[in-house]
Parts: sequence; structure tokens; C-alpha cells
Amino acid sequence: MRTRTRTGRGRAVLGTLAGLTATIGLTTALAAPAHAAPAQADAGAPVAVTEYSHTSEAGDYIGQGGTAAYTPDTAEIAVTGDAGQLRLRVWAESAEDLTWWEVSLAAPKGERLRPGVYRDVERTPLRTGRAPGLDVYGEGRSCDDVYGRFAVNQIETDESGAVTVLDATYTQRCDSATAPALKGVVKYRAFPLSYTYTSDPDDFVARGASGDHTGATSIFGLRPWAGGRGLQYNVEGNRESYSALMTPPTGEQFEAGRTYPVGGTDTEGVAGFGVSGNGRACATTTGTLTILKLVRDDAGTVTAFAARFEQHCGTSDAGLRGTIRYYA
Repeated sequence: MRTRTRTGRGRAVLGTLAGLTATIGLTTALAAPAHAAPAQADAGAPVAVTEYSHTSEAGDYIGQGGTAAYTPDTAEIAVTGDAGQLRLRVWAESAEDLTWWEVSLAAPKGERLRPGVYRDVERTPLRTGRAPGLDVYGEGRSCDDVYGRFAVNQIETDESGAVTVLDATYTQRCDSATAPALKGVVKYRAFPLSYTYTSDPDDFVARGASGDHTGATSIFGLRPWAGGRGLQYNVEGNRESYSALMTPPTGEQFEAGRTYPVGGTDTEGVAGFGVSGNGRACATTTGTLTILKLVRDDAGTVTAFAARFEQHCGTSDAGLRGTIRYYA
């Protein structure tokens, strides 16, 4: 291992295209990709996240078995480069101390980074063949060779090719595939994009399964539903697909911060709601839908959305519970 001395907007979405799936009685269509920056926000509007953190196993040379976490309040965090090769730099300086970390991510030579999982990495400046590149170093320490993987959940660039949005995770091992790991999270002006769920064993839709979908493995869609009154959210990946149809109570609009009782169709005071998945759907539903965040553009179309739900098919005690995050 060797030491290293310190080193000194419009958006084009790369790879995060909306993907919609067909479920019982439902025919879906592609939704336009959303941009990370909302035009007009309801209460609880999302805020872009910039942060860096890592955890180091005992014996890891780079992190020395410690942890680190930084936000723009505690450090300068910047990204340089393009979708072929980029570098995130963290610099925290005070009168008494100087802390710095750098994370380099690179696509295989001649390619561009896009959402997905990149395995069998090699050290970025020394990568060979079709290997992706990873190189995490700091505090004067770097690896001679690198093993591991990284995942890109979101990446966007401006017209010049500069990276403007990044959401990624990594696992790095120095000089050996079995060496202690350094694991980190990199976010730069990113908005959450995910679907997570758990279900009871007797739940008809998910049948006891649980799952966690992110941009590295799955594609997402959000589009108007029921003549623009409601929303249709879709996710597919990890060998499964789910779709959620929702309409506000009759005569209302969805509002951030509210929890709605749900039924199979909307009525006065009750939202229409149903999550179907992998070819299975409830004939009727009960439960709750909590709107966490909601963003509309100037035309009133919802472009960013976050919600938490609990669904029961009919009068069943078995439930499906989940959280939806679409750039919010």
C-alpha cells in the first residue's frame, strides 16, 4: 500500500427511464422521466441531498476501522468529471485539523456510467479490459490494488457532460478480494427513488415476501390516472413488478401530510387505492395511505411523490405495507 498526497445546469437523465408493468385488468404506458428539480412544491416538498459516509471494518487500511459522515454543513463536497469517470471530493478544514476523502468511480473504458451494479472493479487509473473503476482514498492512504463493487442509483449530467446528480454506494477491499471492507454512500444533489415493502404470510398480493427496489436494480414510473385525478406508480426489477393505483377522496386533491383511509374505489372521505404485483390484485381493499411529499409542475402534474401505505385485501387481517419514493 502506498500513500498519496492531497489533491487539490439543465439535466439529461442517464438511464433512469420510467418503466411500467401490466397487472390484472390494468394496461400501463410509459411515463415521461422526471427531473430531479421540482418546479412547484406542496407542503413537505423534497430537498436534494448531498452527503458522504463510510464504515470501515477492522483491519481496513483506508478507513482504519472507523466511520465518517459529512454533509455540506460540515465539509465541502464536490463532484468533478463526467459519466465516463467522476470523482467526489470531501474536504473538511478547521484551524486545528484537515480531513479529506476522495471517491473515484469509472465506467469500463469507452462507456458511460448509468444506473446499475458494477462488479469486479479494478483501481480506476489502472483498470484493464472491460473492468469498471473504483478508488477510495484519503488521509494520505490509498490502495495499490482494489477489489469490490459499486452501485449507481441515480446519475444525471448537464449539457456539457458534467455530473449534476449522483447517488451511489460502494464496497472496496484493498489489495485482496478477502481483505476487510470499506463501505460507503455517496449522494450529490440526489432525490430519493425507491420502493420498499413487507407483507404478512397470508397476504394475497405479495405472499409473505419483502423487497427493496432502488435505481441500481429497478426502473420506476409515475403518471396521471383516472383522467388526471389520481396517480399510477410502477416499479419493476429484481424479477418482480408492482403497480399502485390511487385516487383522492371524491371531490378532493391529494395533499402532503395527510393520512387517508382507503377502499377499492374513492368515495367521500375515502381514497381509492390498490397495489397489485406479479399478476395478483385485490378485488377490494382496506387500509391507509399517507402522503409524505408531493410536488406539482406549473401545469399541476405531479412530478415527485412519496407515500407510505398499508393494504389489506377485503377484510383479511394479512397486510402489505410499503413506502413509495419517486424523487421525493
